[in-house]
Amino acid sequence: MNDHDITWFLAQFKPNSHYIAERNLTRQGFRTFLPMQKQTSRARGRFVTKLRPLFPGYLLVALDLMRGDWRVVNSTYGVSRLVSLGKEPTPVPKGLVRDLMSRCDREGTLLVDNPFQPGDEVMLTSGPFTEFVATIERITPDRRIYVLMELMGAQTRVAVCPESLRAV
Repeated sequence: MNDHDITWFLAQFKPNSHYIAERNLTRQGFRTFLPMQKQTSRARGRFVTKLRPLFPGYLLVALDLMRGDWRVVNSTYGVSRLVSLGKEPTPVPKGLVRDLMSRCDREGTLLVDNPFQPGDEVMLTSGPFTEFVATIERITPDRRIYVLMELMGAQTRVAVCPESLRAV
């Protein structure tokens, strides 16, 4: 089957069951796509970066409605239901999943575009300097960004990745 002919559907998974649902659907021969994004939060005084689903509570499943195998998805361990508007599951718009896949790496982690330029004001969103405002000094070819921030009365240069920055 050509990638352009695949019809994708949204499957709602049970709370914190995205890996279970994906594993069980894959074991049954279904093609799945679970786009993930890196998310940093504080836990017990430390910064922890974890992969979280881009669409919390949902994963994408390729199905052939003519075969009627969508009912099997509804009874898969870890899956709550297929999203539907009526009696049959509602397909995701054509091309949306293909475009989303092109913005992810091989493991399904969302790649962040670098919309920043030297001189831009940014806020750090992860690491020990979370919520500090800085100015981008330069951007290297390997996507590392050097920012200047005010620390203890002096300008300090810090290297950060684009995923840990937000425009101010």
